[in-house]
Amino acid sequence: MAEMTSYPPGTFCWVDLATPDPEASKAFYGDVFGWTARDLPADLGPPYTMLSFDGRQTCGLYRLPPGRGENAYWSSHVSVSDVDAAAKRAVDLGATLVRPPTDVMEEGRICYIQDPTGALVGLWQARANAGAEIDNQVGARSWNELLTTDTEAAAAFYEALFGWTHRISPEVMDGRYVIFELDGTPVGGMLEIQSDWGPMSPNWTVYFGVADCDGTLETAGRLGGSVLMGPTAVENVGRFAHLRDPQGGTFAVIQFAHWT
Repeated sequence: MAEMTSYPPGTFCWVDLATPDPEASKAFYGDVFGWTARDLPADLGPPYTMLSFDGRQTCGLYRLPPGRGENAYWSSHVSVSDVDAAAKRAVDLGATLVRPPTDVMEEGRICYIQDPTGALVGLWQARANAGAEIDNQVGARSWNELLTTDTEAAAAFYEALFGWTHRISPEVMDGRYVIFELDGTPVGGMLEIQSDWGPMSPNWTVYFGVADCDGTLETAGRLGGSVLMGPTAVENVGRFAHLRDPQGGTFAVIQFAHWT
């Protein structure tokens, strides 16, 4: 998948980074992924930065608001046809409404929920802006993965909210990896948090596509990032790793086998 003009409801359409140091984050991710940054005016407060790859909008970043901790974090957003109805449905299913539906100028309408297991996810109703202009390729969001303490509860929630189904992928993580699908197409993954991983809150992890996983890790390390896990190869899938940026934001990179 390359250029995108719309996203079906129930698919991930956008990711962005809340960071305590936007200028440092622009520099780090620009060097790691080849992104260019463009600041846009916002309704209130500091500007929102669009990040692009080869001239195509791929994700964004903004200054971490006061009271949201000290570490950067990535947020994932799912396309919905009616954000108000989706937010109400999510709450009825046991989610917590973190930010109520709000208009983002003429771009769209957004809200944030915390699923019943504690993971944050955004809901996006597109107007002028459908989301990322590129997806599932080098330089763009290429996978989203839910790390959670209760896979059964999470699966039931997302299936009821987005119409997803789930299946076990026997070749990944010794049969512990779950694939979410929408109409037969994979849209994300899920894995139970293990005790030996150390303290970790449920979260949606963003994977970005890269042409060279090991080379990306070398660049990130040179720029002050750190490797949390990997690199790891999965037969017929690709090579991936989990990292932390210098501002504390965690993310993953993947070099898919079918890209080579």
